[in-house]
Amino acid sequence: MATFKLICAVLGLVAVVYLLIKKRETKTVLIGVGLTLCVICLTPLDALAQFTKSMTSAGLIKAICASMGFAYVMKVTKCDQHLVVLLTKPMKNIGFLLVPITFVITFFVNIAIPSAAGCSAAVGATMIPLLMASGVRPAMAGAAVFAGTFGGVLSPGSAHNAYVSEMAKVTIPDVIKVQFPNAMAAFIVVLVILSITALLFKDYQKGQDFSHKANDGAAAEPIKVNLLYALMPLVPLVILIIGGTDLHKISFLTWTKMGVAEAMLHKISFLTWTKMGVAEAMLLGAILAVFVTWTSPEKITTEFFKGMGSAYAEVIGIIIAAGVFVAGLRACGAIDAITEVLKHSEEFVRLGGTFIPYLMAVVTGSGDAATMAFNGAITVHAQDLGFEQTKLGMAAAIAGALGRSSSPIAGAAIVCAGLAMVSPVEIAKRTAPAMAVAVCIIAFFMI
Repeated sequence: MATFKLICAVLGLVAVVYLLIKKRETKTVLIGVGLTLCVICLTPLDALAQFTKSMTSAGLIKAICASMGFAYVMKVTKCDQHLVVLLTKPMKNIGFLLVPITFVITFFVNIAIPSAAGCSAAVGATMIPLLMASGVRPAMAGAAVFAGTFGGVLSPGSAHNAYVSEMAKVTIPDVIKVQFPNAMAAFIVVLVILSITALLFKDYQKGQDFSHKANDGAAAEPIKVNLLYALMPLVPLVILIIGGTDLHKISFLTWTKMGVAEAMLHKISFLTWTKMGVAEAMLLGAILAVFVTWTSPEKITTEFFKGMGSAYAEVIGIIIAAGVFVAGLRACGAIDAITEVLKHSEEFVRLGGTFIPYLMAVVTGSGDAATMAFNGAITVHAQDLGFEQTKLGMAAAIAGALGRSSSPIAGAAIVCAGLAMVSPVEIAKRTAPAMAVAVCIIAFFMI
C-alpha cells in the first residue's frame, strides 16, 4: 500500500508539471491533484484542512494584501509614474545594469523583510515598473526581484536561524556567521548567471518601454515630475529598512554623553516609530498619499481595498492551492519517505542536505516546509553523521530558499508575476538556472 501511495505521489508530480506546462489554470491544477491524492489515500479531510489553514495565514495575508493595496493606491494617484519618470531619466544610461542592481537591492531588503512574498511586494511595486519602463521585458523585471528573495537567510528574524540556533545551542549571530559564506557564494553566482540569462533571453531592449501604460494603445501625456509624488512609493520601503535593520536605534544625540541629563537624552531615538510590519508600513504610506496628492480619501480607501481583494483572489488563492497540493504529497508519505531514506544513507547526507530541500522547495513552492522537514529529521542527527548541526542545517536552509526562488508556484513568484503581468513560469525560467548552479556550488564546495 505504501508503495502504491508513493507511485501516486510521483504520478501527481508529473501531472502537475505537465498541466502547468500546458498552461492550465494554476489553482485548479494544484487543488485538483492535491485533493485527488488525499482521496486516494483515504484522507480527503487533510486537503480541506490545509485549504482552510492557508486561508487564515495571518502574516502572509497581511503582507501581501496590504502591499497590493498600496500598489493600487500608487497607481490611482499616479505616484508610481512620477517615480518611474524621475528615476528612468538618470538611470536610462545604466541600461542593462538595472537587472543586477535590482537583484542586489532585493537581496539586501530581504534581510530586513524576511518574508519572500512580502519583500517581493514591497520592492516589486517600485522596481518592476521602473525596469519595464527602462527597456527590460516584464518576465526579467519580475525575475530580477524574485531572484533576490533568498537574502532572508541572513536575517535574525528568519525562523530557520532560530530553529538551528536552538538545536545546536548557539546564538543566532553564530548561526548567521556560519550561513554567511554560503549566502555570499550564492549571491555572487546568482548575480553573474542572472545577468547572463538576461543577455541570452535578450530581455533588455534599449529604448523600448515595456510598461503597462505603453501597451494601452492610448497616447500618454508627458508627466511633469512632482518630487513628493515620486517619493511616495518609497515611503514603506524606507520605513521597513530602517525599522527592520534596527537603524531606528541610532541616536542623533550620542555626542551629548557628558552628564546624567545628557545621558538620558542621547538614549532618545527619533525613529523608534519605524519598528513596524509590512502591512502597517503600506497602510501608513497610503494614508500619507492622501495628504501629499490631495486625492479623495474615499477614492484612496476604495482602491486600497480593491487591491487587497485582488491580492487575495490572485495571489493568496494560488498559495492556498499550493498548500492543498503539498497536503496530497504528505498524505502519500512522499516527504516522509525521502527524509527517512536519507536518514539511513550517511554517504548521501552532504548531497541530500542540499539537493533534497532544493528539489522539494521547487516542487512545493515552499522553502520553509522543505527545510523544516529535512532539519527535523536529519540535522538533529548531524553529529552522528559526521557533520556540524549549524553547517548542515544552514546548508539545508539556503538550499530550500534557492529552490523556492526557482519555483513558479512560490508566493514570491506569484507576487512578481502579478506585478509584471506575466506567467510565473516565465519568471521561474529565468531564475532557475542561477539557483541550480548556486546550490551545486554550496553542495560540492561549501560543506
